[in-house]
Amino acid sequence: MTRQMVLVGFLQAQNCTNLPSSWRHPDSRADSMSADYYQEIARILEAGKFHMAFFDDRLAMPDRYGNDHAHTVEYGIRCVKMDPLIVLTTMGMVTDKLGLGATCSTTYYEPFDVARRFATLDLMSGGRAGWNVVTSLNDGEALNMGRDSHPEHDSRYDKADEFMEVVLGHWDTWEDGALIMDKQSGRFADPAKVKRLDHKGPAFKSRGPFTVPRSQQGHPVIIQAGASGRGQRFAGRWGEVIFTAARNLQGAKDGYASVRNEAAKAGRDPDEMFLCNLTTPVCAATKAEAEDKMALINKLPLQIDALSLLAEALNYDFASKDLDEPLTTDELKSMQGILGIRDGVLKNSGKSNPSARDFVTFSGRGQVQDAMVGGPREIADRLEEMFVERGCDGFVIAATYVPGSYADFVQHVVPELQRRGLFQKDYAGKTLRENLGLKRPAAGAWKVQPRDAAE
Repeated sequence: MTRQMVLVGFLQAQNCTNLPSSWRHPDSRADSMSADYYQEIARILEAGKFHMAFFDDRLAMPDRYGNDHAHTVEYGIRCVKMDPLIVLTTMGMVTDKLGLGATCSTTYYEPFDVARRFATLDLMSGGRAGWNVVTSLNDGEALNMGRDSHPEHDSRYDKADEFMEVVLGHWDTWEDGALIMDKQSGRFADPAKVKRLDHKGPAFKSRGPFTVPRSQQGHPVIIQAGASGRGQRFAGRWGEVIFTAARNLQGAKDGYASVRNEAAKAGRDPDEMFLCNLTTPVCAATKAEAEDKMALINKLPLQIDALSLLAEALNYDFASKDLDEPLTTDELKSMQGILGIRDGVLKNSGKSNPSARDFVTFSGRGQVQDAMVGGPREIADRLEEMFVERGCDGFVIAATYVPGSYADFVQHVVPELQRRGLFQKDYAGKTLRENLGLKRPAAGAWKVQPRDAAE
């Protein structure tokens, strides 16, 4: 079959999308704390044959800017954060084939708990679950979860590697065919096919036996979005769907090659993973109509949106500096969280010591400056170029207002992509793995041997 795009809907279980000003849009629904809100999105995405609905998440509202949450609450900057797994369950109830992905942190949860939550969602959805593995970002999350401060960047990934070994180890302990369910003999399952993990490592101990049998797809799909060097190594080792955020074709191609190289070095087949680039389309029946929509959207963001989200993502209080005062080298080094944002600002600004204003300008945080604006042909042209030139394997579609952005994309762009043979006209199967074209993993398949260099 000809290579086709993967499409993922990027969601937040909160009062806005990843664009914090989206709730201010006159056409955005105001009931983002209702099941019906998310169920409408789910129906739209499944009608558009999207592979997955995916929820980003944090364990704190943005409160690093000025070390206060008042601005976050006042301006609605992602101040509501519900449990995405529960929201996904409501979406799974009104869909049959749409994948259901959610974020859960390896820094603030226990491996057994995460393994059980996602394995349960996988069974309840008929094999449609995906887990986005994150190490969390900032001190606000640490304080909410009973810690004094957020751990150092690379050490979080070291711990996350072991976390993955425990989760996947538990998922492997129920063999296929373990269930017997013979009422006459009274035998429910074969104890020889259900084992204990008995993991004892530097960071975690977990005995088992695990309490959830394998699903139709084996186990949930692993999602990752590491952008730093250490994050890319982690993504290369574990990720099956990997989210990227390149802002141009060359950057996308460089990142694509880098992550696939990390996968090869980890002993994996790079073709058994899909890199999907974050994209914000503003589309309509014609380019002129789309430009009118964009003009309205551009009026929504406030400067405080960007400053708040930058402070959250980099665990650095940008209110501690004058807006135009250059940050010192030590201050830049002290940043944690999504270091790809910092590194992108350094590269794109051309400054070794950018200011807070430079971070607002060059990060795109809280803004829509990189939106793709156009009619079906213009949007499809840009997506096709990045896809065909191997900048990515698909796209994470972000919304500027809800649910209209998703509906616009499904109505105007999806048919054009299908006409060009770039996107599926129907689902390949029932499970997320079937629809992605991923093999059903055998128990222990993740235990590959690293290679010294990519082949």
